[in-house]
Amino acid sequence: MATKKTAGGNRLGLWLGIALIIILLDQFTKVLILGSFQLGDSRYVTSFFNVVRVHNYGAAFSFLHDAGGWQRWFFVGLGAAATVFITVMLRRHGQQSLFASALSLILGGAIGNVVDRLMHGYVVDFIQVHWGAKYYFPSFNIADSAITIGAVLLILDELRRVRKG
Repeated sequence: MATKKTAGGNRLGLWLGIALIIILLDQFTKVLILGSFQLGDSRYVTSFFNVVRVHNYGAAFSFLHDAGGWQRWFFVGLGAAATVFITVMLRRHGQQSLFASALSLILGGAIGNVVDRLMHGYVVDFIQVHWGAKYYFPSFNIADSAITIGAVLLILDELRRVRKG
């Protein structure tokens, strides 16, 4: 008897649920920042970590930050396309736990930042890591963290796959 793969059979609901948790956590933290900080405000938490309020009109590391506004809709479109692609991949490969976990984190992060772009016209960043008073890593947020962790998991998944092959 042939079995048919279903969305339930490959745990699509689980993966979309993880993405939803990332979106909610990301948006909740951004609401807190927007309500508690003015643009540019910064509070030292430790000798290497600050909470700040930064508006990023571009992409990672403020790429295209000063592009004149067209980048907002470009990144919204890119996020929408990524959402469709990742959802299809989760539907097809949801039984591969590491791969699907990585995609779920990337999906949640991408949607979290698209929500910002649609609501504000920019992405709210608030996590700042630094070394001393001179070396600051670009500010980021929960969505960016999820995307980065997801990318690392994708690399690990591929390395694991290559070793098996």
